[in-house]
Amino acid sequence: MSVENKLRIYIQPLEKEDIDEVDEIARKAYGTHHWSKESFYSELQNKLAQYYIARNADGTLAGFAGYWCIIDEAHITTIAVAPEFTRRHIGEALLKAILDDCYQKKVKYLTLEVRESNIPAISMYEKYGFQAFGVRKGYYQDNNESALIMWTENIFWDKFKNKYEENITKLSGIIDIQ
Repeated sequence: MSVENKLRIYIQPLEKEDIDEVDEIARKAYGTHHWSKESFYSELQNKLAQYYIARNADGTLAGFAGYWCIIDEAHITTIAVAPEFTRRHIGEALLKAILDDCYQKKVKYLTLEVRESNIPAISMYEKYGFQAFGVRKGYYQDNNESALIMWTENIFWDKFKNKYEENITKLSGIIDIQ
């Protein structure tokens, strides 16, 4: 794919000014079961948290993601993509930003919960080395759906790093991440 045809995405830290747009995407992505604006404002004050947004070249907010970092473990709290940007590797670009942070901070393990029915997200996480290790029954309040609990092995192990680097090489051929 030529550079001209690639979607260009700018990954930036979440700022207060972005929260209205993030809230709009959260409503579209999660329906009635989403975080409040106050939750996002609170997360900006959380010293354990880091949140990112992805904007396309015209400035449109395409998605957001965040995680908490506790010692050598990171918990991905959310990754959401605007419906008009799904299937364009935005979630993957945001996951890359989180993993890059984890490498910098010497975080060894990542975990998350994901709806059992969210096959595209589960596939993306598995592609990056996450494995399902349990289920939280009735985790989601809107429909009582269960969540898979997914973990990585140590991200510094060669097996994980090699898979990560292979995936990032493929991703850079599809999307231009700035």
